[in-house]
Amino acid sequence: MNNPYLPILMRIEKVVIENDARDLKTFDLAFVNESDRQNFQFLPGQFAFLSIPGAGEAPFGIASAPHEPLVKFTVKRVGVFTTALHELEPGATVGMRGPWGNFYPFELMQGKDVVIISGGFSFTTLRATIAHLLLPENRKNYGKITAIYGARSPGELLYKEELKEWEKRSDLELVLCVDRLDGASWPQREGLVPNVLKAVAPKGENAIALVCGPPVMLRYTHPVLEELGFAPENVFLSLENRMKCGIGKCGHCNVGPKYVCKDGPVFSYAQLLNLPPEY
Repeated sequence: MNNPYLPILMRIEKVVIENDARDLKTFDLAFVNESDRQNFQFLPGQFAFLSIPGAGEAPFGIASAPHEPLVKFTVKRVGVFTTALHELEPGATVGMRGPWGNFYPFELMQGKDVVIISGGFSFTTLRATIAHLLLPENRKNYGKITAIYGARSPGELLYKEELKEWEKRSDLELVLCVDRLDGASWPQREGLVPNVLKAVAPKGENAIALVCGPPVMLRYTHPVLEELGFAPENVFLSLENRMKCGIGKCGHCNVGPKYVCKDGPVFSYAQLLNLPPEY
């Protein structure tokens, strides 16, 4: 039996600075050992722990899709571990444990429209989801795909080159928005994500909504989805909590009877209605 606490070795292949503040970087990682690559199977929505000896370990959503050759993580510099990670360059080695947790409901989504809503740097696992859904062998299984993605300013949007490519596609409605412009030129929408969602008004009938973002965005987004006709069991959110072990043993991330690391991080809104009120 494999030791779930033992990280596998990953080599940093590429580092991309994502935003004007330079505190968001995307790390493309390659498996040091081929056997580890072959054993690593996941779906968008799942997460993994990255570790650096002497600096610690932290969980991050997997930002790459399963078909992509490198495993991608987008990390904001906020503390000791993330600062240590940001200081690494291509060629450095880090540890990775995972994948852990559940994933977005791809079987349930088949034959339905899909509405993807995200704000800030929480877009990572939804970026993986869009890339997965747009694969030719997958795209035919879903109806209309609408993605609404917002950031504080144009310079804070992730994956800018990829967003440009997605904007050209006829089988994806990509709506970008920013909270404020402060006089800057911006050809897309200005406004908060819930307000833009209300303006775009995707139909809730025969549709699934995937939502990931800061708590305040989640709080104001769901009432709009209700107005648009999305049933609680058809709205899925990805939660964050103090995950430490990833396998439901340490108890740091439990919310009522649920462990975010093991039972989530993806929950339907219907499930969240039965959890303590802070969720």
